[in-house]
Amino acid sequence: MLIPRIRHQVHVREIPSGIGVENYEWYLTNVHLVPYSWDEQIAIIQRELDRALASLRLEEQRNRHLAKQEPIGSSEEWEQRFQEEVTNYATFLRDNDVVSMKDYMEPALRAQFHPYIPADRERGFFTIVDYHDPIVMRTHNYHWIELARMANEPNPNPIRRTPLLYNIFDGRAEGLATWMEEAMMHAGLLDDRPRSRELVWILLAQRGARALAEMYMHSNKMTMQEAAVFASKWVPRGWLPAKGSTIQHELHFYLQQPVYGTSYVVGKTQLDALLAERENQEGGNYSLRRFMDELNGAGIIPVSLIRWDLTGRHP
Repeated sequence: MLIPRIRHQVHVREIPSGIGVENYEWYLTNVHLVPYSWDEQIAIIQRELDRALASLRLEEQRNRHLAKQEPIGSSEEWEQRFQEEVTNYATFLRDNDVVSMKDYMEPALRAQFHPYIPADRERGFFTIVDYHDPIVMRTHNYHWIELARMANEPNPNPIRRTPLLYNIFDGRAEGLATWMEEAMMHAGLLDDRPRSRELVWILLAQRGARALAEMYMHSNKMTMQEAAVFASKWVPRGWLPAKGSTIQHELHFYLQQPVYGTSYVVGKTQLDALLAERENQEGGNYSLRRFMDELNGAGIIPVSLIRWDLTGRHP
């Protein structure tokens, strides 16, 4: 006689996994050298999220009579557009005196080509943005220019020559990459692509939403899944589903490496402040190219230390 196997239904309750506000704030201040308290960082990120969403609404209002921006529809079109936009972006950087261009920079961007993902497969958030206009994510990919610089022009200071421990350079690396998206838009890169300006604000909204989600996880006010739902709610157009691979991977990573998720937004605002401060110091003699060259020369170290280095003012 066969005895039927009894199946027990197991209810798994997700438990909070954050390190707590006190530990997070200590790590933020004493390891990553970010000059803001927990509450100040929350306020900065919330302001950037609000600004991104309001700016997106205004861009959409201005563009309301324009045709909808259709995503790239084939692997052939994707490869062609990718290659074209690398060329367009490198030309913009060179012709508009944004940064001192070196021979290795454009090849470093071009080497990051990745295969096309068909519409019947899951496309992560950044792939969706890429397929609407590849030039937008090329601005964030300043990362690859920086890695190429480390190989071709290593910093003369041995302390600044290699990545720092515990990713304490994240505000400088991810902050600058995020800063480049909006900065290049304001500098004129997207003047003839009004619909692509919308993508920049969606990107900033995504960074703000997931940054707050990280902090809410670490304060133990939200579980990881609750944080995913929160982030998804604040990202426009349904491009960041709560169960999708992008936000699930990111939040898991941010639990493992506190401060990394917030560094995109907070590092960006620190660079805004640094540009304003250097312009105030130098007046009409200052330029965007000089600012970028100073950042590149300082190396990939916390922005608070770069500020000290460039302005002479202690963090």
